[in-house]
Formats: sequence, structure tokens, C-alpha cells
Amino acid sequence: MLRQLVVGKNVPQVCAFVRVKGDAEPIFSRHGCRELARKGDIYIVSIPTDKLSALSQERSVSRIEARRGNEIHMDSMAIHLNATPIYEGTNLPSAFTGKGVVVGVMDIGFDLTHPNFYDASGTKYRISRLWDHITKDTIGSQFYVGRDYTTEAELLELGCCYDGKQETHGTHTLGIAAGSGYNSKYRGMAWESDICLVANATSNDIALIDSADYHKYTFATDALGFKYIFDYAEQTNQPCVISFSEGSQQDFYGYDVLYYEMLDALVGPGHILVASAGNDGRKLSYLFKERGRERVGTFMSNTAKSLALTAKSDAPFTLRTTIYGEETAVIDIPTSRVVALEDSCLIDTIPACGNDYFFTVTAYPSCYIPSETCFDIEIRMNGRPGYDTPLSFEFIGEEAEIEVFRSVGTMAANSLNPSLSDAVATHNIHSPSSAPRVICVGATSYRTGITNYLGEYRPYNQGTNGQRGGYSSVGPTYDGRTKPDVMAPGTNIVSSYSSFYLENNPEARDILSDVEHFDFQGRTYAWNCNSGTSMATPAVAGAIALWLQAKPTLTPEEAMEVISRTSRHYDPSLSYPNNFYGHGQIDAYRGLLDILSIDGIPEISTNHTPVSIVFSDGQLRLKMPENYTEKPFKIAVFSTNGTLVAQFEADGRARHYDFALPTLPRGIYAIQISGNPSVGGSTLVRN
Repeated sequence: MLRQLVVGKNVPQVCAFVRVKGDAEPIFSRHGCRELARKGDIYIVSIPTDKLSALSQERSVSRIEARRGNEIHMDSMAIHLNATPIYEGTNLPSAFTGKGVVVGVMDIGFDLTHPNFYDASGTKYRISRLWDHITKDTIGSQFYVGRDYTTEAELLELGCCYDGKQETHGTHTLGIAAGSGYNSKYRGMAWESDICLVANATSNDIALIDSADYHKYTFATDALGFKYIFDYAEQTNQPCVISFSEGSQQDFYGYDVLYYEMLDALVGPGHILVASAGNDGRKLSYLFKERGRERVGTFMSNTAKSLALTAKSDAPFTLRTTIYGEETAVIDIPTSRVVALEDSCLIDTIPACGNDYFFTVTAYPSCYIPSETCFDIEIRMNGRPGYDTPLSFEFIGEEAEIEVFRSVGTMAANSLNPSLSDAVATHNIHSPSSAPRVICVGATSYRTGITNYLGEYRPYNQGTNGQRGGYSSVGPTYDGRTKPDVMAPGTNIVSSYSSFYLENNPEARDILSDVEHFDFQGRTYAWNCNSGTSMATPAVAGAIALWLQAKPTLTPEEAMEVISRTSRHYDPSLSYPNNFYGHGQIDAYRGLLDILSIDGIPEISTNHTPVSIVFSDGQLRLKMPENYTEKPFKIAVFSTNGTLVAQFEADGRARHYDFALPTLPRGIYAIQISGNPSVGGSTLVRN
């Protein structure tokens, strides 16, 4: 349980990671800090903002880290569409439904009353608890921010999390991971799992948070949310996978160093974290100048008041900014000048083309390779830099190897200087999916258009047959690791939408992507279509929940090994893993075969049969699909060690078959159907 925090009402607090060598308690006590969580020598601490400087000067304190900036990972370019979702559950083995596994989701905009979060009959409620970070209902709360709700009565009375009337993202992602599909075909991946939720704070929630509390909502607070879900799983003796469809840009300051180490400590056997890659795949984000080349460059613009980027180099270079007004202005800033300043920070105001441009260039060592120097470059003005008057950046220095990373603004080519077209759309994976032990998910595409509940056709073509959605972010990470790790369908995915959002935003644009409106217990609910890596991430989390049901001690590394062995490759000409597709698209069924070692049985196909097969009362019962070819087929039953325990033949003319089985021990069995290609394949059933 998190400790209750007692502080002066007028002292702003920041939630931060702190690394302390030795006894931390007296240090925190001296500075009015409160310990919230600990893993090894890394603490999550609430710090009075006026004590930050003094705390940082303690000899035992080697690092303090806090960062805000999560955004939800929906595809903002998409006109959200209706489509039959990829993950309806029809291609999943009947033996595995997520039962006995905790699916955790940290997100915003949960409708706690949606029938998708009951069982398929709409009678058994499946959400076990919620920690709402931004609720004002905090009297008696033991939590640093917000409070939690732990009974069915509390959750249903609450109805939605605090931002649930303005946001609905979490209702959609949770449905993909764990929705029962109540009275529909839109069933999630792990539809019988136990559900634990955290409603955290993102930039979307800013209007709902007291400005005095802004600093309480950082990556450290998110880490507390992950810990809350994993702690619940431990208390209930269940394995757990968490889906997180939020994040922000990577950096070279090292704002994520302790964050990643904390995540490393939280995940492990039976504890797996899955996060979205981001939706910046189309954005030009990166330039590279090799040694021996004189320069690289790009134009940049923004409709807001600033432009920002980071350059990393192993040798001095010159930053050239060119402003293309009636008279072209060229501003050169040698990085040697910046480094020579006492605080390694240049601040200057330069009048050009009728405007004042406010330059800030800050030098610091890379958190990954300290011998490399990074330069944060920002230009501000009372206007739209590069938009009203074109502006370009060049990075000049033949002896330097330079990498440039976009932060704020849009990189583009421009006919004013066609040679400055070196920016490419890579290096835009978001954090924390960029963390080494977090499984990073990109999005693939199948449907290219659908019809909404009003009968309107809405095209949105991001490719077919598992092609990467163009919006899906691309690696590598800032320190050169391959990401994403795995892909899943993320384009035109149908899942649950919040009744509270529908009620309070009836004219919202995304309501036009509703597939269906229906009533349940006196409220009107929706199935809605969305696109983005936000939708792909819970699909992977749900698949991993099925794997955890088969192997509760599965580690992140073992899950990645399964992914590397069993994922499907959209483009076989590529080598895998790569920075576009990772290891490929996750295959839940092949992964289960791999985990259970059934993939070593030569007779078992890795393709899933469309036949519905169950054990019942000593009978093997088959229900044929609607459009199968009437042709004889054979059925073979194998134990997981490869022993053939029964076999049958069918004439292929009926819709249902019952076969009497010999007495078999309880366990999992593989069923192989062969001889008729329309129903051929295998499945897993539990006796």
C-alpha cells in the first residue's frame, strides 16, 4: 500500500525518481520528501519543489529524474472508420481465454459500466479495481494522487473515471485486450481475464487538473500505476500483462534512465509490459551527416510559436539558420561558442525579416555516450516560425558525424533550396516503448474502408494483408536498438466506446465512426472504430495474456523469443527483426503451440482450423463453418507430448459431428484436421 502523504497545502510537489546510495530515509526526512515506492536504490518520491535544489546537493543522491508529457497514441491523421476487427476471437484456440490472468490497462477515459467488461452473457462483472489518478474524490485516500475503487458496487456507482465524460480512449483499448464482446462479434483477445485499471493523466487531461498539481503527474507517477497493477496480480496470485498506449518522445538528457531501470525492476516472470510505438511514422524526424560530408539540412515550420530539435555530434560543427524573407538572413552559430559559455547555454535575440527570433542552444553530454555532445536547439517568435516566412537548418562540419532529431515542428523539403532535403522518417519510436524490456508494438493494416452506423461508407486506406500502417512509428531508438518489437492490426479496429462520452459529446467527429448503438441496463453504448498503434498494443497484450495462461512464469525475454520464432512476415524479402516491422506480426496461436512445445509435433499444423471443436461429456464435438467444402476429412487427437490418443474419419457432409473419446486425463490436447483444405488445420482444447 502506498504511504499517505501529508504536506503543506501551499507547497507544490513533484513526483520524481531519485537514486540514493545508502540510507535514504534521513535524507528524505531532512527535505520534507515522502517515499512512495522503491526498487533497489531507485525511489519514487514526492518532493517539495522548493527543496529540489537542496536535495540534489546531497552526496548520496546521484540522480533525480521527473518528466511530464504523455500523449495517447491514436492516429490523429485518421478518419476513424468502421471495419470488422481483426481480433474477433474467431481465430483463437478455445482452450485459452485469459482466465486466471490479470490484464492491466493504464489509459484515460474508461467507461466502467460497458457490457464489454462483463462476461459474454452480461451478468458477471470483470473489472476488479481502478486507481483514478485525477479524481477529486480523495477524502481518506491512502494514495499520492487520486484514490482507488475495489468493489463492483463502487466501480458501477462511479460509472466512469474522472475524465470519462471527455475521453474514451481507454474504453476502446481495454475492449481490444479483454472485452467479452457482449452480444457482438467484437470480442477482445483475452475475454475471460481479470481486469485491473489505472486512469492516469495525459496532456488531454490538463483542463481537469489543478495547476498547482501539474508536477505530481510524471513518468514516476506512471511507474506507480504499473506497480499498482502488478501488485494486485501478486496479491491474487495471477500472472499479469499491462497494455499502455501512451508515451512521449525520447531524449538525450536521460529523463528516462531511472524510469527504464524502474520498469526493468517491475517486469519479470509473469509480469510483462506492452507499450505502443507511437503514430509518428510519416513524420520526417531524423537527419544523418557522415564524416567527410560537408553538410545536411532541412526546412522546418510550425503553426505554434516554437521550433525545436536536438543535434548529437562527436566533433564541433556550425548550426546555420536561414530565414527566407524579402532579404535572406543567414545566422551561423558555431557549437564551439556554445560549449565555451560558462553554463553551455547560448541565449540570443536576432532580428531578421521583420521579426525577432529568440534562439536558445544548450550543450550537454549524451546520456548514452558521454563523449558525444548534444545540442538542444529552440527558436521562438511571436508568430509561426518557418510557416509565414520559410526557415531552414543546416549542420555544417566535414570532420563531424552528426545526427539530428526532430522535437517540435515539421521537417520538409522546399523548392527555395532543394538541396536541403535530407530528413527521413525514422527514429520516432516513443518512450516507454523504447525501453529495453518493454515490448514495443507497431500497427498493421487490413481493411481499407467500412460503413458506419448511419450507412455512410468511410474509406481509410493504410494498406492490406498486414502491411505496416504508414502512421506506425519507426526505429531505431535514440541509442541504436531495433524497435518496434512486434506488430498487430491497428487500422480500422472496432471495440467498445464510452456511453458517458457519447452522452456528453453527441456531435463529436469520432461518433461518426460508431458501428452500432445499443442499450444495456438503461444506457446507450457504442461499438466504434479507431486506428493507431493504440489499437495494436492491447491486441498484443491480450495475446500475451493467453500465453501467460499457458505459462504463468513467462518473462518478457521469453515472450520476445516466442515472438521472434512465430511472428508472420508481411514482406519476406526483408530481414527480421527490422525497424519497420520488428519481428513481424504476432501470431497468438503459433505462439501458444511454441510455448506448449506442440510445434515440435510434425503432424500438427501451425494454421488454426476454422472448425469449432470442444470436449464435452467424453465427446469430441465439431461444428463446421458455414462455407466449408463438403469433402471427407480426418481428425487426430494428440497429447502435448506428441502421443496420438484418438483418430476419426468424417464424410464431410454434415454440419455437426460427435465422436466418443477414450477416457483421457485432464489437460490440453491438440486436434488436427486433414484431408479437406477448407477445414484443415489444428486447434487446442482443454479436457
